[in-house]
Amino acid sequence: MSWGTELWDQYDTVAVHTQKGIDFCERFTNFLKERSHIEFEYAKNLKRLVKNYQPKKKDEEEYGQFSWAKAFWDLLKELHDLAGQHEVIAENTQGNVIKDLNNLVQDYKQDRKKELQEGAKIQEHLKASLAQLEKREKQYEKAFREAEKATDAYRRADADINLSRAEVEKHRNNMMLKSQQSDDCKNEYASQLQQTNQHQNEHYHNHMPQVFQRLQNIDENRIDKIKSYIKQSADIERNIIPIINTCIDGMVKASDSINAMEDSISVVNKYKSGYPIPSDIAFDDLSNSQIQDGRNGNTLTTPKNLNVEKGSVKATISGGKSKKRSGLLGLFSSSKTNVTRSDDPKEDFSDLPPSQRKKQLLKKIDSIKKEITRETAEREGMLKMKDVYVQNPALGDPNSLDKKIEENGEKLDSCRKELSKFQNYLSDAEGKKSTTNLAVSDDSLSRSTSDGSVNRDPNIIPPPPSIQQPNNDVYTGYSSNSSNNWPPPYSSSIPDDDELHSPDEFEDPEEVLEQYPVIGTCRALYSFTAENEGSVTMEENEEMSVLEQDQGDGWTRVRKKDEAEGFVPTSYIQIHFFDQDEV
Repeated sequence: MSWGTELWDQYDTVAVHTQKGIDFCERFTNFLKERSHIEFEYAKNLKRLVKNYQPKKKDEEEYGQFSWAKAFWDLLKELHDLAGQHEVIAENTQGNVIKDLNNLVQDYKQDRKKELQEGAKIQEHLKASLAQLEKREKQYEKAFREAEKATDAYRRADADINLSRAEVEKHRNNMMLKSQQSDDCKNEYASQLQQTNQHQNEHYHNHMPQVFQRLQNIDENRIDKIKSYIKQSADIERNIIPIINTCIDGMVKASDSINAMEDSISVVNKYKSGYPIPSDIAFDDLSNSQIQDGRNGNTLTTPKNLNVEKGSVKATISGGKSKKRSGLLGLFSSSKTNVTRSDDPKEDFSDLPPSQRKKQLLKKIDSIKKEITRETAEREGMLKMKDVYVQNPALGDPNSLDKKIEENGEKLDSCRKELSKFQNYLSDAEGKKSTTNLAVSDDSLSRSTSDGSVNRDPNIIPPPPSIQQPNNDVYTGYSSNSSNNWPPPYSSSIPDDDELHSPDEFEDPEEVLEQYPVIGTCRALYSFTAENEGSVTMEENEEMSVLEQDQGDGWTRVRKKDEAEGFVPTSYIQIHFFDQDEV
């Protein structure tokens, strides 16, 4: 069905209809733009949600071994991928559909404008022909009336006997003139009518139907394009549905991976201390608690305080208790007391319960072994490359790899020392006998054996040169007569709280400060770098205050000028106490 034949008289209506088609295209374009914006915002909000709930490093360490935490993190990953698919919808819609739709609207506007201008031109041509026909018709009508009047006047004059022949002839000539003019107008009118009919016939059967047909084709093409764009929009979403389903399947798989029994076992492995269950508390018979008076030989009964707390009896000696070191500012802690004194873990993980200590030591040993494997493989590669350079110097200088090989050897030596050290820690944790020296392979890779160097315990600080040793032989294995033992070896670990005090002896930090007033001054004979928890670094000749004298373990508590407090080796300082003059 053609618009040219069916809508031949609806030119203005067709023009309005095609304009509505343009309006719809623009409205559909705005719809797709808003849809894309919503998809982008949805994806953005999903990704923000995922980011807000992403596990922090401490969360991974805390919950990483639990199946429910892993499942939730897997769900976040799948949700992030799902958000990406919504971005794909928006991007493809903008890049394909909206772009093509904008081009369609522009082309449609131009084609419609062109056809409407052509139709208007044809319409004006027909109107001009009709106007000319109307003009000719009016001229013919006027001339015809004048001719009729002239004929009537001639007839009256011819019948009037009073008129002269000259007057009658005059009327006759006027009649002939008007009749001739009427005939001429009639011919012009007939000719114009023929032309106008021809123009009208071409207008309604040729020119305008062509314009209508082109407008119809443009509109139908617009409709077909809209159809394809709607389908294309649906296909864009259809194509990402399998990926979205895969993301959803991943979420379901993550939920299926949750295992309550395994999580319960993980809780045991994570928090098991390894301590034995306490045995029954023995009865403390106060009547048998007697001591001998050394002055007169009389038997005395030592008084004790009984503290009743929630039905339990706790006995503590109130008198004659020697002063022991207590935690200063939270530096020292005992895992058995469940009191956290420092946020920094010890190197040997001795601040952890036995089971957790073994677990961390095994993890550390495994990490060191992997590092050794990597460095060994790297070393083998460099040695092979050096052999190639030796055999074919054109490829490279063999000596250029010596420095790298030496550095690699130093790394391997360091890793092996670390491995031996942590293996000894593990042996201690397992109750096995461990060696005091760190074992390193005989073929040390980082140095030559010709220099006479030996492996030394890194915890033993080498003696500073040209320093006289003090006359205090208070350390095990130290001899003032041996020049090779200077400075005397000190204990490589700060005294453990378990050796110093019971859990009940922890006191408030302010009370601790009051318990450790300044009792003297000291000067550092050598520089010392703190490597253990609770010790402090000092520089040679640094002046410090003494808070507590050596208790026989080789360490003295000091306070620096910057208010830093901690332990330093007694043999590394020169002490002057306020209550005595000896140094």
